[in-house]
Amino acid sequence: MPKLTFLPTFLSAEPIVIEVEPGTSVQQAAWDAEVPIGDACGGNCACSTCHVHVMEGVDSLEEMEDEEDDILGRADDVREHSRLGCQAEVANEDLLVYITRESQIAFINEHPEHRGREGEIPPNPGQKR
Repeated sequence: MPKLTFLPTFLSAEPIVIEVEPGTSVQQAAWDAEVPIGDACGGNCACSTCHVHVMEGVDSLEEMEDEEDDILGRADDVREHSRLGCQAEVANEDLLVYITRESQIAFINEHPEHRGREGEIPPNPGQKR
């Protein structure tokens, strides 16, 4: 089974690794691993709060549909390896995933018990400082 490695978030200073069945969405894998990912629309491709950067393995994902591309146009910090977690389904290759700052902030806004923790979100490892 392929492995997803989620890079550190405000909830975990260490990467979190989970094995999933092919066809599992990145968002579902994050939920299963208790990784904070935004979820404003419930995984229906109607918002950009589940925006992720697939740092490794992006070429193994199916090509992005027009609807996902349109929604991603609303997101912050879009890169060539950006995907919506609700739309990106794991194939047979391992993935390395960064939950974007935008997505982690959306999670914080959706979970009041975490309010005020925005300053704990680690920077994107691919971002120049």
